[in-house]
Order: sequence, then C-alpha cells, then structure tokens
Amino acid sequence: MLAERRHKLILQALRSGGTASVTDLAEQLDASAATIRRDLLKLEADGLLTRVHGGAVVEEDQPSVDEAAAAQVSEKDAIAAQAATMIEDGQAVILDSGTTVHRLALQLRGRRLTVITNNLAVYDELHGDEHIDLMLLGGMVIRESRMVDGFLAEDNLRQVHADWLFMGACGIRAGGQVMDTTAAEVPARRAMIAASDKVVLLADKSKFPGTGMVKICGPEDLDALITNASEDDATCTALREAGVTAIPTAPGTAGG
Repeated sequence: MLAERRHKLILQALRSGGTASVTDLAEQLDASAATIRRDLLKLEADGLLTRVHGGAVVEEDQPSVDEAAAAQVSEKDAIAAQAATMIEDGQAVILDSGTTVHRLALQLRGRRLTVITNNLAVYDELHGDEHIDLMLLGGMVIRESRMVDGFLAEDNLRQVHADWLFMGACGIRAGGQVMDTTAAEVPARRAMIAASDKVVLLADKSKFPGTGMVKICGPEDLDALITNASEDDATCTALREAGVTAIPTAPGTAGG
C-alpha cells in the first residue's frame, strides 16, 4: 500500500475513534509496526495528529459548553428523566460537569436531596432550592467549561460519601472505556467514582465513540448506563457483558 493511502486511512481511523494504538493500526492496514510509527512521525510533523504513548490521537475542535448544552436537548432530557427515577429522597448525589448531568439537575428541583457538584450550571439551577442541601466543590473555576476543578476539588471529594454519581463523558470506546478530552478533568472524576456507592453514566448516542484521548474509567467502575443509543450497539453490548446495566430511553419521555 502506498504511504499516501496509509496516511489517509490512519487519519480516518483516528477521526472516527479519537485515538488508536500502533498495534491496532498495523493490523487494520496490514503493515508492520515500524512502518506505522514512521507514518505517525510524518503525520505529526505535518501537524495532522499527536503521537501518544503506544499510538496517536486526533482531536477535533470541541464545541463550547454553551454549544454542547444546546445540542440534543430532548434526548438529554429523556436520559435525565430516567436517571431521576433511580434516586430516592434523602439520598446524596454527585453530579459532574457534563451537559446531560446539568439536565438532570432540573429534574431534581423540589426534592429532598443532598447534591454535591463541581458543575456551575448545576449550582445555578439548584442554589435557590431550599429543599436541596447543596455542596459546591472547591478549586479553580474553569470558565470555558463552567466547572470547578483541581486538587481542592479532589480533596473535598475524599471527605464525602454519596449514594450515586451521575457522570457524563466525551466518548465511550468499543471496549467500554469512558473517555475525556482534557486530562486535567480526569482526576476529579476518578475521585467522584471513589466517593460513590453507585456510578451511572449518562451518554447520548453521539458519545459512541465520541471523542477523547484520556481514560476516565473502564466498565468495571460503572453500575449503569442510561442512553438513547441502540440496544444493539456494539459498545452497549460490551458494557452489558461486563456487568453494566444498560438502560435505554427515547426522546419524548422527559418529565417537567
């Protein structure tokens, strides 16, 4: 295969999956690992990808948080409505920085709960609700993401315990790995997982495979997935086989 053709196929593979290993690319293209490494060096020199340990990644420009929040609202509301049915009054819930998680906050208004969050949009929704005990995690304010993050947030999370964590993701890989695009956001999310009895991933079908080069967690860390992706989706099947409860939903089921 000509180098130009390999380069095109490598970029296609990375853009569809976000990241790929040298081994995977070599198998897909029936080329040696040494040849793929030379291809990656050339493509990185051309500014078309970034090499990472064992492979490479292509990160497309990410939408702003306002753009992401305005996308697929009905689907996110349906996922959020399903998630809200899992929570009992009196429980403690961690809500992370995802835009679907923000839609869940709207479903929780008026309920007697403790909500722990680093999501400033969640704070805006719930800070005036006298029924909810609201804990905003400390740390640096990340304005472009409308969240609070850093070592102070992680330290706060070591001091708390929650019944539930509801988290979002930038992408979910075929083996069930939950991915983020920003390495700096991952430690707080891992601390949220450690602080929670049950972990529920909220992900619309665009997150299969979505984007992201940094692993937040694997399927072993998840208890449930709520999604509008097809039940036959290969990643959903892999998650079920790993013991994750996959809960389907559909637009039009969201409550008020």
